[in-house]
Amino acid sequence: MLAAAATLIGSALLAQWNPGSIQDLHREYGNIFRHGNRNAASHLWASFILDRAHDLSADKLEEMFTGFCAVSGSPTRPSDYTRYRLTLPLVAGTGNASGFLYYCCWPCVCDTQDFIRVDTRTITLANGATRVYHWAVIGNPCDNPSMLRKPFVQPFHGRGETTLEREAAEVRCDGNRLIGATLSDHGYPIISMFFDAIVAPSEADGAVARTSTDVLPPPQPGRISHTPEGVAFQDEREFGPQCADRAANGYNSGMGEIFRRAASISPIKIAEPRRALSAGASVEAESPPNESCTSSAA
Repeated sequence: MLAAAATLIGSALLAQWNPGSIQDLHREYGNIFRHGNRNAASHLWASFILDRAHDLSADKLEEMFTGFCAVSGSPTRPSDYTRYRLTLPLVAGTGNASGFLYYCCWPCVCDTQDFIRVDTRTITLANGATRVYHWAVIGNPCDNPSMLRKPFVQPFHGRGETTLEREAAEVRCDGNRLIGATLSDHGYPIISMFFDAIVAPSEADGAVARTSTDVLPPPQPGRISHTPEGVAFQDEREFGPQCADRAANGYNSGMGEIFRRAASISPIKIAEPRRALSAGASVEAESPPNESCTSSAA
């Protein structure tokens, strides 16, 4: 009877969450991350929202997923400078999808390109409405839990060896289950929504130019692009040279090795290579803001 009562109380508490803004999600930080920091633990943000999706409209669900960085787990706010467009492989192996993710800083683009893939899952929303969404997913680090205790050196801490068990304390396993993760249709941990994803099966959609005579300007980090519909974003293409430089220097910015170590334990393997930037965006030069996206100690 006590267990049944606890279940009823838990269900009632879930039904009471009616967020008005991103700030309401951020206020739940202490309830979401109870065993450590948010490093590489965006699956917990995602599950917190998805567990309450039955009381949210589609617009409110989507708004809540703009409130955290898919890679670092850092709280974010939606803006032209936190919205990044990428083209990533579909887990099903049927091509690629172009869409948006929200980040705290540009190095997350590099880590996404290397490890994040796209899958689907149907969500039940308020009033029983259902919708199929695209989701950003990673391989399950709990396929090999012992790797969480393997020593490594963060490139910029200067304090010797550490482990994921220490640096990403919320990446926790119960056997081969990632505690707190919601799984996609193909069984991978969901770490964020892949916004407005458009499946891109054709050669043209993966091209970097609209015609053979188009010449794109050199990459310029901080430049704002626009979709034909007017959505502003930063494009992954702008950060190609920076990602290469970061890799050459041991991933010495952003989350460093933390997310990469977690995501590489059991990486998602897809036969098709990822494609370059989708075509059709206009660009406008602007100066990038100062951004900071590092690991969290608490």
